[in-house]
Amino acid sequence: MINPVLNTDSYKTSHFAQYPPETSRIFAYVESRGGRYENTLFFGLQAILKAEFGRPVTRRDVDEAQELLRGHGVPFNARGWDLLLHRHEGRLPLEIRAVPEGMVVPIHHPLMTVVNTDPDFPWLTSYAETALLRVWYPITVATISWQVRRIIRDALIETADDPDGELPFKLHDFGARGVSSEQSAAIGGLAHLVSFKGTDTLSAIVAARRYYNEPMAGFSIPAAEHSTITSWGPDGETLAYANMVAQFGKPGGIFAVVSDSYDLYNAVEHIWGQTLRQKVVDSGATLVVRPDSGDPVSVVSRTLTLLAERFGTDLNSKGYRVLRNVRVIQGDGVNPESIAAILARITGEGFSASNIAFGMGGALLQRLDRDTQQFAYKTSAAEVGGTWRDVFKDPVTDSAKRSKRGLLGLAATDDGFATVAVDGEFQPVGGGANLLRPVWRDGRLLVDESLTAIRERAFAFSLPTATRG
Repeated sequence: MINPVLNTDSYKTSHFAQYPPETSRIFAYVESRGGRYENTLFFGLQAILKAEFGRPVTRRDVDEAQELLRGHGVPFNARGWDLLLHRHEGRLPLEIRAVPEGMVVPIHHPLMTVVNTDPDFPWLTSYAETALLRVWYPITVATISWQVRRIIRDALIETADDPDGELPFKLHDFGARGVSSEQSAAIGGLAHLVSFKGTDTLSAIVAARRYYNEPMAGFSIPAAEHSTITSWGPDGETLAYANMVAQFGKPGGIFAVVSDSYDLYNAVEHIWGQTLRQKVVDSGATLVVRPDSGDPVSVVSRTLTLLAERFGTDLNSKGYRVLRNVRVIQGDGVNPESIAAILARITGEGFSASNIAFGMGGALLQRLDRDTQQFAYKTSAAEVGGTWRDVFKDPVTDSAKRSKRGLLGLAATDDGFATVAVDGEFQPVGGGANLLRPVWRDGRLLVDESLTAIRERAFAFSLPTATRG
């Protein structure tokens, strides 16, 4: 469906005529210039390259673009695209370097660089910006999810017996219906799966198979929605819940039931806690009660208290209470701040974080934009007349938009990372290795990693304890 020639901004079609004479190469980089978090988790470039850059440009693409752009009122670089077809068989002569996916990098450092490999195509580096900079989205989602993982992990380490075993299923992706497109659901949902394995975004499971060699990236459980409960009517609420136990209450099973259709506390205390209590216990399954309205912090606290009174608790090895037979999942009003506040409240009341999981939708996949982490794609060097020159901007009206200059790389130091100057072969001038490794060259993917390897890389990176409440 994507015509690569048209996968750009309109004004970029005129840029081929704007560079200085004898320009042969343009070098650009991508960075997070700041934002909500001090570190970002790099992810999603491999998916973008496979989905949008893997197919060579065809004569049909060029002809369609030429007709459309001339009518659109902008120039068309017919000579350049014809040369691409004849010399490169439609493959883009670009080299893309990037940090390994799953690596966590502080802001203000280059995460990837792009340069043309054929001197007749300096304009192509910038032309590809529109598609390549969309990597901001999976990076930002992956970063948010990873930061929430830190918050939950700290709570589990403090209050749970098996933190590492429980953690992968403590944040569930509820965001598929709230995003702008199926494509966003796929790549955003997949970014969440770097840090967790719970999801209801099926598009992300498909994307993991197609782009990251992962047969089954995430898991879900049978769960009720309001329509399946309220279709029984107010007088049939108990029957609706009993049906859930009958259908899914199998030994070792887990099923979730939204329980606030009418009166959450009556449902917890009397229907679940009295009328159906023995059925739940005898089923051998774990019932997950889902509150879905009200103030998240107080509602979760009271729900846990009522369930503890009716089902009982056990003290774990760390002295925190763990519910018997039941758990809670909070999926309304969930964001990093409310998760931290809920965990602070319930652990302060003596409940283990084992008792709760979270479902995050809009705040995970949609309540963000390119400025959440202030992503930018900027040219920093140009080869003109055989000599590289620095290219940069330094607006007097906004110093935060000052761009980097020169050929750039990323190096490891004793203190973490450093942005370094690189030579014409893109190796650090002062020696050592450039962490920005080639992942794409002349239309071919050079690195094809599994989601498993990316997860391992992300989990290996540690930061100081996250703040909870």
